Amino acid sequence: MGKLIIGSHVSYTKDEGMLGSVKETLSYGANTFMFYTGAPQNTARLPIDKEKTIEAKKLMQENDIDINDVIVHAPYIVNLANDKDEDKWNFAVNFLMAELKRTESLGVNKVVLHPGSHVGLGVDVAINNIAKGLNIILKDEEGPSILLETMAGKGTEVGKTFEEIKAIIDKVDNQKRIKVCLDTCHINDAGYDVSNFDKVLDEFDKVIGLERLACIHINDSKNQVGAHKDRHENFGFGTLGFDTLIKVIYHEKLKEVPKILETPYISALENGKDRTYPPYKFEIAMIREKKINKNLYNDIRKFYK
Repeated sequence: MGKLIIGSHVSYTKDEGMLGSVKETLSYGANTFMFYTGAPQNTARLPIDKEKTIEAKKLMQENDIDINDVIVHAPYIVNLANDKDEDKWNFAVNFLMAELKRTESLGVNKVVLHPGSHVGLGVDVAINNIAKGLNIILKDEEGPSILLETMAGKGTEVGKTFEEIKAIIDKVDNQKRIKVCLDTCHINDAGYDVSNFDKVLDEFDKVIGLERLACIHINDSKNQVGAHKDRHENFGFGTLGFDTLIKVIYHEKLKEVPKILETPYISALENGKDRTYPPYKFEIAMIREKKINKNLYNDIRKFYK
């Protein structure tokens, strides 16, 4: 097996931009990362600092981080599935076009996107709306790919089954720039039995095709299979469990696919205030060692205090 491509969600600040993202990645012992180019819950974006981006790429090269494994995540709030408000839908399309240009200027070529929620319009209408938007966004032959994320099926989310993802893909004109991000928590909550991952992967291959799989979000779940809730848990401490997730990460068919942790920060009281700390340094160590750290929460709190 080739080298493990493992990382996590990291921050992207106005002061350091992608350079800060790379530094944070290295502090976790990771060799890839995912970031939002601004706050995930809004569409406010600041100009990109070209000098900081050059420094970031230099630091990546020095530490064997392949920019082709790096992921940008689009903000949650853009919704291509619902076009009841035409102005909002057009804003989402235009924002995503601009976000892909920002991503391209950073040298990154993968953007994860939540397909969206139909909010009462129905799945079929939503699939048409998403594809219609993607055909505008991806009209240029070249550029970053959009990775449709598999969803948990919370509320009216679209993309809770491989068939729904495939239905969107089939309607996209530029097949070269449309791929998929598989989220282990989401597919569990959507009803797929991740403990029988070979079967899940075979189904993915049959419906969508493994060649489309460009990123995996490695998250444990607080919920039982089919709960449709989307609540992430720390690696090995949820209903999926350590052994199941290790099998996903080290699966022979997925060795070239970047794996990204989006597990919850750890809470701790400090001077009477609730503080949260990233778990990724410790979770990545567990993954590399293939051994669960049952003192994970305490070790994280001690380290950051």
